Order: sequence, then C-alpha cells, then structure tokens
Amino acid sequence: MGKYKDLSDFDKDQIVMARRLGQSFFKAAGLVGFSQYAEVSAEQKWSKEEQLLDIMLRSKEIQKQMRKKVIEIYQSGKGYKAISKALGLLRTTVRAIIYKWRKRGTVENLPRSGRLTKITPRVQRQLTQEVTKDPTTTSKELQASQASVKKKNVIPTVKYGGGSVMVWGCFAASGPGRLAVMYGTMNSAVYQKILKENVRPSVSDLKLKRPWVLQQDNDPKHTSKSTSEWLKKNKMKTLEGPSQSPDLNPIEMLWHDLKKVVHARKPSNVAELQQFCKDEWAKIPPQRCNRLIASYGKRLIAVVAAKSGPTSY
Repeated sequence: MGKYKDLSDFDKDQIVMARRLGQSFFKAAGLVGFSQYAEVSAEQKWSKEEQLLDIMLRSKEIQKQMRKKVIEIYQSGKGYKAISKALGLLRTTVRAIIYKWRKRGTVENLPRSGRLTKITPRVQRQLTQEVTKDPTTTSKELQASQASVKKKNVIPTVKYGGGSVMVWGCFAASGPGRLAVMYGTMNSAVYQKILKENVRPSVSDLKLKRPWVLQQDNDPKHTSKSTSEWLKKNKMKTLEGPSQSPDLNPIEMLWHDLKKVVHARKPSNVAELQQFCKDEWAKIPPQRCNRLIASYGKRLIAVVAAKSGPTSY
C-alpha cells in the first residue's frame, strides 16, 4: 500500500473526513488504498496544521473577500495546492478556511461569546468624561465616583408588596383633610409634631367651625401623658372611646378605599407609592366622607348591640 508522502490533497481530505464521520483507521485507509500508517500520519499532520493555523488566523485575520475567493476556486474543482499558489496563501490557511466553511456554511465571522459588560452605556460615557477632564484619574477614584452617583440615585423598588409607607390622615363630613407621610420610628413626640403641622391647617382648609372634636384610637402614643398634655395645651378636644374598637372610627373605611386604588396603580418604588397615596387621598369625594359621618349613629348602635364585638362596619 502507498505511503503518506504519496497522498494527494484530495486523499488527505478523504481520510480526515472519514475519521471525523467516525470511520476506523483501517476503513479510512482503505478508502484511498493506502496503509493505516499513512492514514494516521495524514490525520496527525492535519490536526497540527489546523491548530497552527487557528493561532495564525487569530493573530492576523484573513479578509472576508479573500475567504470568499478561496471558496469560489474550491467550488470550481481546484485543490488546496492550486488555491494556495493562485492566491499566495499558506496551504494550511486555505484548508482551515474551507473546513470552517463546510462546518458553518458561511465565511462570515460568527459572534463570539465573551464576558458581558458590567456597566451600562451611560456609565461608560460618565467614565470617559471624567478621564477626559483629568487623565491622571486612578481606577480607585473612578470606582468611588460611580459608587457615590449610584447611591445618590438609588430609589427603593416596591416588589410584591415589599415596599411600604406609614401615613397619617384626617377627614370631616366636608371632605378629606391633609395626609402626612411618617418617617422613622413613631413615638409621642413625632405624633405631636404631625398633629401640630396638620390638624389646624386641615380644619382651616375644610372650613370647620367650633366646636369640632378630634377622634383618634387608643394607641399608646396617642394616649401617653405627654400627648394628653400637648392636646390640652393646644385646646384640642378628643372623643373618648373604648380600646380596640376600629368599628367606631369611620376613617378605617377610607384607609380601605385608599389601599385599593393605590394598589391598582401598581407603584414601582417607594417615591411613587407616597405620591399615589397623596394623589388618591385628595380625590376622595366629599360625599363619601359625609355618608361615613352620617352613619356614625348607626355604627354606635351596632357596637352596643354587639357588646363591643365585631359588626358589619
């Protein structure tokens, strides 16, 4: 049987393709009538040349037009040696171009996977501007500047009920009063500050006349000694009632209405949640408030009949 040096380019291609299709050394050699040793030599040389060429192609990319020309000549029936001589390319280069064309069906450079960028185009522009202004800026300084910008512009996101706000509100028969957003820990001092900033302005906005009465629940912050003294000092009369009785406070119905409409608007962050609460509170119809106050007598009767137990209200 023939030796490796007697193999033509076509024979070598036949051997390599047969091996890639899963044929044994013996069968691959038999296709071209050469020894098994010649077959092994052909495959090994192909593998080495292909690896070498991959390195060469990565360092110096062959132009797209040249790759197309290689394929055109190959499709006309020419071998690797003839193509190499006609175009002045290494035979290994020609072989690799044809191999990739067979495998991919194109001579185009397909997208390569790589590490995804961790910064947005906006951040890239910001970094470029900073370096342009001061080319001596270090990487640590750039990281610090981006950290401060990020912290400054972060808005807490409300996801699946994860965000919440605490609000205080009041109303009268003539309509809703003011709504205040509470921050931090709620205590007697904070509660007194809310009353100071919102009760009398609400009374003025709603054009209430004396005598008006402030109704609140029996939360410890509302009934503490300091709050009681503050209410007395500021001449705010409160309506006394039994503890643990939300049925007696009609504002609970307005809280229910507010939660429903705000939830329907689907706020995406805490800032939107706060704004939606204020917007929807201001939209509460005066008629709704008037009906709640008008039904207060019936509410009292129902609570007495239920012996301070739960009622339909």
